[in-house]
Amino acid sequence: MTQRLKGKVALVTGAGQGVGQGIAYALAAEGAAVAVTGRTLAKVEATAAEIVRRGGTALALACNVKDDAALAATVAAVVGKLGGLQILVNNAQEVPLGALLSVTDAEFETGWESGPLATFRLMKLCHPHLQGDGCIVNLASSAAYRWDASGYGAYGAVKEAIRQLTRAASCEWAHDGIRTNAILPLGNSPAMAGWTRARPEEAAAFIATVPMQRVGDCEADIGRFVATLCSDDCRYINGQSIAVDGGQAYLG
Repeated sequence: MTQRLKGKVALVTGAGQGVGQGIAYALAAEGAAVAVTGRTLAKVEATAAEIVRRGGTALALACNVKDDAALAATVAAVVGKLGGLQILVNNAQEVPLGALLSVTDAEFETGWESGPLATFRLMKLCHPHLQGDGCIVNLASSAAYRWDASGYGAYGAVKEAIRQLTRAASCEWAHDGIRTNAILPLGNSPAMAGWTRARPEEAAAFIATVPMQRVGDCEADIGRFVATLCSDDCRYINGQSIAVDGGQAYLG
């Protein structure tokens, strides 16, 4: 690796597995010190241990992104223990899937609280530390671009809210030296594996629409792209929603 992020500190939510873990590994491989957070401490400790085993620097922190006090405490701990914060990756999300008549208010609220509300809160908490040379990457989804949105209305709604927050931050905070972008990833995460098991026919039909005919690797495909996006190689990229999905989604 080129160590393009050497000297930078990154915070990645939902980094105990899947896409968040892959992003954390890739950021660390490029030299960033990475704070990995998640609801289950054992999972993020395992991610941090693997980063250290590979020669990187990591800090594991338990954090429920639906708890605003926990978010504030997490940001304070990252800055205090790692010496600053230049990269924020909002990855954590509880997914409200199902037809509109079957999704409960509680499920939708959970999707809202863990997704756009947590993203909104963390972006504001991190803003003072990101000023000057900061980068935010928020995770959205191509679910909102499905031709047949049946079963994906609630999920697509909360993810589209994240894209709007991303665009607003990119416009409002660029003069503060903060770039903000969103990615729409297709990665072989545990959530993807669970969906494939639960809906095998739908999953097979979906993957058949991916021009590259495969699901991306969480580290090699998704994580390395995020690491590049956070580097000076992409210093003029701001306010974009980028599908990292082998060409499946057409954003128009």
